[in-house]
Amino acid sequence: MMYKILIAEDDEAILNLIRVSLAGEGYACVCAEDGRRAADFLEREDFDLALLDIMLPEIDGYELLDYIKPMGIPVIFLTARGTVDERIRGLRLGADDYMTKPFQIGELSARVEAVLRRYGKGRQKLAFADVEIDLSSRTVKKKGETVELTVKEFDLLVELVRNKNVALYRERLYEKVWGEAFMGDTRTLDSHIQRLRRKLGFEEKIRTVFRIGYRLEEEG
Repeated sequence: MMYKILIAEDDEAILNLIRVSLAGEGYACVCAEDGRRAADFLEREDFDLALLDIMLPEIDGYELLDYIKPMGIPVIFLTARGTVDERIRGLRLGADDYMTKPFQIGELSARVEAVLRRYGKGRQKLAFADVEIDLSSRTVKKKGETVELTVKEFDLLVELVRNKNVALYRERLYEKVWGEAFMGDTRTLDSHIQRLRRKLGFEEKIRTVFRIGYRLEEEG
């Protein structure tokens, strides 16, 4: 099933970045440059999620949220207003999440999936190149053939795929996958990366980023 997302954002560069990224993840995206156009789309079409900039022309994000709430559509606010009071206001008004600009596009993708999952709409499968990942059964297939991964190898692969084309710090990867503070020893993470490369044939796709960590590169 392809989930449909409304993106209401008046900054053209940010709007296009979000659209291209989420479309690449398999979502259908409908874009609005102002609040009135977003409201028009909401009247005519059904959506699984709305991403709303707060400071939209004509109708702002707060007004749109009031309009959307009776529809049962989850909302993530995207805004340059990063104060605690603003975040509290947005969440109390009924937003499901709140991201402050500038944000990492990989994090936005992960939050979109998390909100959809809370509403029973989360995707259960991911894909990258010729590899398919089933999140519910925790299985991985390459060209239709099952690839045996350890628990940590699987979690590491999911994190890389969800943040494809983004350079991820070793500290973040370790803390996300192992669930404990990174103490500076990279050997455990590095060895798991090497095994993933070998098992999936990703020697040219999982790139080492000097002094940072790793990046999963998608061709094209």
